[in-house]
Amino acid sequence: MRKLVLALAGAAALTLGAVGGFAADTKEAPLPKVKWSFNGVFGTYDKAELQRGFQVYTEVCANCHSLSLLAYRDLGDLGFSEEEVKALAASHEVTNAEPNDEGEMFKRPARPSDRFVKPFANDNAARVANNGALPPDLSLMAKAREDGPDYIFGLLTGYKTAPAGVTVPQGLYFNEHFPGHQIAMPPPLNEGQVSFSDNSGSSVENEAKAIAAFLQWAAEPNLDVRHRTGFKVILFLLGMTLVLFGVKRKIWKDVH
Repeated sequence: MRKLVLALAGAAALTLGAVGGFAADTKEAPLPKVKWSFNGVFGTYDKAELQRGFQVYTEVCANCHSLSLLAYRDLGDLGFSEEEVKALAASHEVTNAEPNDEGEMFKRPARPSDRFVKPFANDNAARVANNGALPPDLSLMAKAREDGPDYIFGLLTGYKTAPAGVTVPQGLYFNEHFPGHQIAMPPPLNEGQVSFSDNSGSSVENEAKAIAAFLQWAAEPNLDVRHRTGFKVILFLLGMTLVLFGVKRKIWKDVH
């Protein structure tokens, strides 16, 4: 199921690029190489950064993009308390799965077990609100592209003035990291747009880094567990190798 959604997410991103009409002749600029806390064998998620990323998603991205594979209870992994998760969920409304006693469907505050509420009722409504472009679901976006977090960071910071000789159609924007450079999404981030409670700075770069890290977690929430398990397995194998080497030497010590 996740592979299917991954393919759909990638296709949606490419569809968004196709709206650009024609591609610029210039090549895509190399992606920035960002130092991520979760890179490497011993990498782990920075929960403070993930919370900042969730704030960026809530205040900026959630207006257009869904996170359909996440439930509100998953936010507990970011360091939110049980009460905070309940409050975050209850700030949204969902249609109850079962009708009321009168047989009518009704809306209720979301619960931690509910999936993230989508910004639009359906794809057609999303296209109407976005000049025909369908904003892709972001649940697996960090896995849908090679160098996912770097790509997301590069895309969000890659809006530039089109170089001489390149014409950008009305309603589109030039982005040096987007395939074809013509993108339907306006620049989503601005300096000081999101005020982080930890006073970590709200430059476009900091906002982009936070949301990229958050989307990496959304796509691979078990990364920390996987890294810890891998480290334990390596330690076990090293220990077992030493034990077996010692046993071998003891058994064969008298054989010349």
